[in-house]
Order: sequence, then structure tokens, then C-alpha cells
Amino acid sequence: MDVETAITTRRTHKQYGREPLDRATLEELLDLARFAPNHHLTEPWRFRVLGLETLARLKEAAGAKEAAKLERAPTLIVASAALTGDALQDEEDLHATACAVYAVLLAATARGLASYWRTPAALRDPSICALLEIGAEERFVALIHLGPRVSDPPPKDREPMATRLTFLP
Repeated sequence: MDVETAITTRRTHKQYGREPLDRATLEELLDLARFAPNHHLTEPWRFRVLGLETLARLKEAAGAKEAAKLERAPTLIVASAALTGDALQDEEDLHATACAVYAVLLAATARGLASYWRTPAALRDPSICALLEIGAEERFVALIHLGPRVSDPPPKDREPMATRLTFLP
């Protein structure tokens, strides 16, 4: 699949097959994140693939409503950005980490997998961050849901670019 097709066909999936992605596939997808643009090659992204034990603790800590959403996908990855304390560098590193997450989503789409970028409020809670080994020097960016595709969500209407584009003289 070419990159334009991956961009235009990527969808948010809320239904998945039950088989988790194998370690080799996860490593291949996450390896592509290394190529996201990042100022000064800081490579600020950190990824944590949740195992069954950690997922069980997360479900318990996050509460019943969030636990149900955590059961949707068979593979969950927490993405965070390492921070330096310098406001400008931290902003750039957060954006770079977002690009890295998007690279993973596009690569998953190209492989025919289902994906979903979530930002549950529970993952901003310091006690849950501690459970996920996200220290104070990191910021949570995304909870990536991955798994086998079982449906094809329809595209959502988007505003034409002309409504958001200005050519300056």
C-alpha cells in the first residue's frame, strides 16, 4: 500500500479480532516510529506494550467504564514523550512523539490491521502513570489500540482543505 492510500484509508477502529499482534510484528511497526521527524534527533518517544498482568492492573485502577474500553483491542501500547524541562524542546518532542504514533498507525493500516489512537483521562492520573512506569520526566501521548481488522469503518466527512488553507503573498 502506498503512503497516500494509507493516509486516506486509515480509520479509527473500535472492534477487533481477538488475536494479539505477535512480538515480531509489534517490533516492526514500532521500529518505523524511529523515522518520525524530531528536532536535534532527540528521539523522545517511549513505547510500552501492555502485557496481561499490567493490563489487569490498569483496568482495576482505571475503573469499570474505562476497563470495558481497554478490552476492545487485543494489543495496547502506551506512547509517551521524554521531557527535558526546556519548554521549547518539550513542545517539539511532544509533536515528534505524535508523529511517531501516527507512523505506527499508518504502518498498521498498510498491513491491514485495525488501530485506534486514544487519550483516556485515566492515563493522565499520576498513580496510573506510575503503574505504567511513566515517570515525572515523561508525558503520556497516546494509548494505541491494535489488532486484526474485523470491519471497515466508513470514512467521516471532513472539511475541504480550501476552508483551512491560506496562501500568503
